[in-house]
Amino acid sequence: MKAIIYRDNGGPEVLRLVDRDLPTPGPGEVRVRVAVSGVNPTDWQARAGIAHPKRFPEVTPHLDGAGVIDAAGEGVDQDRVGERVWLLMAAAGRPTGTAAEFTVVPAAQAVPLPDEVSFDIGASLGVPALTAHRALTVAEDGPRRLVPGALDGRVVLAAGGAGAVGHAVIQLARWAGATVIGTISGPHKARLAIAAGAHHVVNYREGDPAADIRKIAPDGVDIVAEVALGANLALDLAVLRSRGTISVYANDGGRPVELNVQRAMVLNTRFQFLVLYTAGPQARAAAVEDIAAAVRDGALPVGERHGLPLIRFPLDSTADAHRTIENGVVGKVLVDVAP
Repeated sequence: MKAIIYRDNGGPEVLRLVDRDLPTPGPGEVRVRVAVSGVNPTDWQARAGIAHPKRFPEVTPHLDGAGVIDAAGEGVDQDRVGERVWLLMAAAGRPTGTAAEFTVVPAAQAVPLPDEVSFDIGASLGVPALTAHRALTVAEDGPRRLVPGALDGRVVLAAGGAGAVGHAVIQLARWAGATVIGTISGPHKARLAIAAGAHHVVNYREGDPAADIRKIAPDGVDIVAEVALGANLALDLAVLRSRGTISVYANDGGRPVELNVQRAMVLNTRFQFLVLYTAGPQARAAAVEDIAAAVRDGALPVGERHGLPLIRFPLDSTADAHRTIENGVVGKVLVDVAP
């Protein structure tokens, strides 16, 4: 099979296309013929060794993807062979991600994908959707699970509403019944956030964004899904309701976080920092179940007209896919694996 690998941390140039033997699924595992591999910032960060150096002599990158199960190991229902699936956390603690024609994952990390749902949608779930679910389910007064109506009466602020996680926050929050506000930096991103389902958008670079958000939510925002805490914290605290939650999944731009402790205390603010690797198996399993339900309801479409443009590369151009996402492209980067 063809696979992308790297043996040393570094820039995109360390990625190589190679031939490798077909992997064999072990007990509790399935082998998936990958159709589409999804690329996330965490994938290039792992390749670059930003979070930690690589743990294996050779790594095939990418956590997310979609394809068809073509073999099942001992203890796995053999009826799953031929099942369309979306993949999550494929390269987490393992050397074999989805940037290959075949990959092996624990069976629970290959989630059934309905026939009417494209592999593009499947490969775009994973990290963004699970992160969005976590961001929306950590508030003091709940909910812990997302279903239609779970966020009725709540106001969710999606910071960076045109990004992949912001896009999933908007879609899941709207599916669950919230009023959704997206902060954006210009007309193009505003159109994307509205296409994703945001009820309102506010340009954080113009006028008085806090006043604009307060006009929409006079009592304050219940949950902020935050992508750039250092840059946005003052705005978040200006619009958050008492006992509201700021769910932090990134600090884009790297600006230092300057916390107004008094303001945060007066509001009884809850800060929830989150990353999927350490969220715990129960939280991840709940997210998978809820996301699968949202997918069945048609709540998580992708593509330009749904607010998340797709940027595609062939497998042998995976290095270019990494460069594109490192350069801050707006949209979802996908690698087409199957011919």
